[in-house]
Amino acid sequence: MSHTLGVRQAQKQRTRQALLDAALELLEEQSLSSLGLREVTRAVGVAPTAFYRHFPSTADLGVALVEEALGRLHPMIRTTVTPDGDSGERIARAVELIEGHVREYPSHVRFIARERHGGVQPVRAAIQEQLGRFTEEVRAELAKDPQSAGWHDDDLLMLAGLYVDQMLITASQFLETLDAPDGERRRVAETATRRLRLISVGRRHWTAA
Repeated sequence: MSHTLGVRQAQKQRTRQALLDAALELLEEQSLSSLGLREVTRAVGVAPTAFYRHFPSTADLGVALVEEALGRLHPMIRTTVTPDGDSGERIARAVELIEGHVREYPSHVRFIARERHGGVQPVRAAIQEQLGRFTEEVRAELAKDPQSAGWHDDDLLMLAGLYVDQMLITASQFLETLDAPDGERRRVAETATRRLRLISVGRRHWTAA
C-alpha cells in the first residue's frame, strides 16, 4: 500500500513540475496575466481539470514559479557578500555568479524581470517577499564584516537593498546579452563591477546622519 502511495505521489510531483515547466516556456513570449490554464495543460497533455489538483489558479502557479526561480538564489546571494576575501574579490565573485546564473536559468530570470511589476498582484507580492528575504540575508552577512562595526541596522538594511537592487539590474542586463557578442557581455560585467565598487566606496565613507 505504501509503495502504491509513493508511486502516486511521485507521479503527482512529476505532473506538477511538468505544468511549471510548460508554463515557464509559454511565458517566454507572454505575461502571466495573459496565460490560460488550457494552454498549459495542453502543452503537458493533461485535462484542464488536472490543473486544479496542483494549483487553485494561474496566480498560484505564478507564485510557485517565483519560489522556484528565487528560492534557489538564497545561498548565492549570501555568497556574493560574505566577508571572505577583499572587496575586489567579492565584487568579481558576485558578477561571475550572476552571469553564470543567468546563463543557466534564463527563463526564470526573464519571468521575474517581467512579473516583478506585472499585473498579477499575488505574484508581485511573492517576488517582493523573496527580495525582502534577500535583503535581510545580505544585511545579516554585512553585519558580520568588521567594516560594519558601529553601523545602525537601518543603514545596513539600506546598504543591503542597494546590493540586491544592483544584482537584479545586472541579471537583467546579462539576460539581454545572451545572444550578443562577447564584447557586450564584457561591457555589462565591467559596468556592474564599477557600480558595485561605487557602492563599496560609499560604504567606507558613510556616516549616519
